[in-house]
Amino acid sequence: MGKKLKYKDVVKRGPPVSNKKPKKGQFNKRKTYSIYKTQNSFKRKSNNDDNSYTSKRHKLEKPEEPEIQQKVVEESSESEEEIFEDPLKQLRDTFTRSVNDSIISESDSDDVSEGNDTNDDNIKDTPEISDDEVSNEDSDLDNSTDENNECAEDSDVEKGHEDNVDNVKDPFVNHISYELHPNLLEVLESDTNSVNTTMKVWPVLGNVIFQVPKCEINEPVIKSKLDTTVYATPREIPKKISKNSSSDDLFIKKQISKNIRSANKSLRTGENMFTPLQQELFSLMNNYQDVYYPNRTFDNAEEIVYTYCLHAINHVLKTRIKVLHHNSKISKKDDVPDEFRDQGLVRPKVLILAPFKSSAYKIVNTIIDIMFEEDKGNIIKKNRFVEDYTGNELRFPKRNPKPEDYERVFCGNTGDDFKMGISVTKKSLKLYSDFYSSDILVASPLGLRTIIGAEGEVDRDFDFLTSIELLILDQTDIFFMQNWDHVIHLFNHMHLKPKDLHGTDVSRVRQWCLNLWAKYYRQTLIFSSVTLPEINAIFNKKCFNYAGKAKVSNPVELGCINQVFVQLPHVFQRFEASSPAEAIEARFNFFINKILPQQRDSLMKQTLIYVPSYYDYVRVRNYFKKEDVSFVQICEYSKEGKIARARDMFYHGDAHFLLYTERYHFYNRIRVKGIRHLVFYQPPNIPGFYHEMSNLMQEINMNKKIGSMANMTVTVIYSKYDILQVAAIVGSERASKMCQSDRKVHMLVTGSD
Repeated sequence: MGKKLKYKDVVKRGPPVSNKKPKKGQFNKRKTYSIYKTQNSFKRKSNNDDNSYTSKRHKLEKPEEPEIQQKVVEESSESEEEIFEDPLKQLRDTFTRSVNDSIISESDSDDVSEGNDTNDDNIKDTPEISDDEVSNEDSDLDNSTDENNECAEDSDVEKGHEDNVDNVKDPFVNHISYELHPNLLEVLESDTNSVNTTMKVWPVLGNVIFQVPKCEINEPVIKSKLDTTVYATPREIPKKISKNSSSDDLFIKKQISKNIRSANKSLRTGENMFTPLQQELFSLMNNYQDVYYPNRTFDNAEEIVYTYCLHAINHVLKTRIKVLHHNSKISKKDDVPDEFRDQGLVRPKVLILAPFKSSAYKIVNTIIDIMFEEDKGNIIKKNRFVEDYTGNELRFPKRNPKPEDYERVFCGNTGDDFKMGISVTKKSLKLYSDFYSSDILVASPLGLRTIIGAEGEVDRDFDFLTSIELLILDQTDIFFMQNWDHVIHLFNHMHLKPKDLHGTDVSRVRQWCLNLWAKYYRQTLIFSSVTLPEINAIFNKKCFNYAGKAKVSNPVELGCINQVFVQLPHVFQRFEASSPAEAIEARFNFFINKILPQQRDSLMKQTLIYVPSYYDYVRVRNYFKKEDVSFVQICEYSKEGKIARARDMFYHGDAHFLLYTERYHFYNRIRVKGIRHLVFYQPPNIPGFYHEMSNLMQEINMNKKIGSMANMTVTVIYSKYDILQVAAIVGSERASKMCQSDRKVHMLVTGSD
């Protein structure tokens, strides 16, 4: 058996072959046979018979090989199996040029999902498919056809990618490739998570607070000689990338590095790859730490979207190429070593939450611009995407225009119930792919809530959230206006034990995924235009990244009260509470016992009570009905007819109070006339609403038959737990003094010289 066979000893001679050389540019047609070909395997036809790959193979191999290959298969089945242990291996050894094992590859079943990349990214050393073969049709193709196209596109893996797939300097490799040290895991699982806090001042972001888990992992862990486990370490504080940094320095995949400047050309200046803000944000993102950036504006929105889309695509491509590289090596092995565990329990890796379809439309277009050059690349179902995510725009009145920020928020399609899966391959991007065949999910909180469902429902699914490695929440403050419970519900269903395998190859799943430790590896990026306690709670209590956190926290210098031009006294009244939960009850008692008796005086007619929380609104409304208080109400569930009647009664003094919710104001931004006394039951969550409501108290909006311009007041009820909202109104320094002062009443006057 040890004797090496010669080619002539194994293969029967075929008929004599003519020595006549084919004409230039012509080659004899040949067939290839897969010894392990299964019923579910497929073969992609090529219209280009003169491609470089085929030309190279014909130069190195004899023209009669099809017949020889076929005879080899026949003889192997009859006699060679009885004589040799591995006739296939010995046959390949007789060739002067070694044949790649991946040519004789096993065709995976179409039922297996890539997801861990074994379905759509099956490696075969087959000729690269020309661009002419890629279909540009945008119709709804069958799943099987799309999967075949993806497999064919993924067949040629660049060797340059193989060299960098396990680069230990790459933050991606350092973040997901190693296990958690027992000491670090103990710190992460403890309720009192101890961290090392450091603050750095960056030129654009300002004050950046870094929190890294405090853990000593220098002491050795008892291991056997065969245990080669490498443990992850908390991330160090990142350094701001230089404006001269190249894509290689930032470990950006070559597939998208050539498109970075063109996709970002409308924002950047000169030859720089990023804007100054993008440089600092990408420095944080690329370090795989959780990031909370509360200074999102309309001016920097595009810079932020581009940066996190680039990071998301880069993450998906690195994961995909790593899986493809391992697939090619596994094809030469009988079993799967632990070093090839490179996938999660399910395929989806990135989840991007956006409030409106118009936001999702910008995100997906940004992903397309980064993935492909202009007018290139195959975008499957793009026409359907454009049809679904555009149109349905609001018509803004010209006579009484809405505020500028309102028109910019609600421009485009304002639908808030959507979800879409995106499958990424080398040359195509498939939209509307099945969640378990997708790499990126773009959805709204409401859209996911309809899938996740509630406890007790039969048709509910949340397994697709099991292995999310990158979670992005953009315009998070708008989520708070929509329904914050949907966001909480989503976080409560992240990284739970899946009910089904969904075609996952368990031998390729990372060990920390099997241990259900994925929440400690998930990177969370949160962007909002305001700082809210609820968003802080999510960032502090629902983000467990072992690499640490980075939060941008800049003090408010002046506050929005400086934008109030009407001369008014602003009275801030503080009540005491020992906890946020107790503050709810304490606020209500303070209002009905201290504020309401003063406002029920006949001199305090036309009082508008601004209530940010709908639950507080319902409680106050029920109390007014019980006490037979003269009032009208406007909330997000009120009908137009009742709203018009309430506004008319309030303006003419027929109703003493008007209960008004913040959520209704966010979605409608009406100009309420006749306000002489304004009571903020709680400081508004959106600071701009404070000066907007206060400026409605100008003389032009008043009913001169009722009251006097000299008798007008603004009252704000607050506690120490409202310091963030108060700081946005009066400034951080003044808010701190107001919360710590012995005095519980503070008055500021606006509009005076």
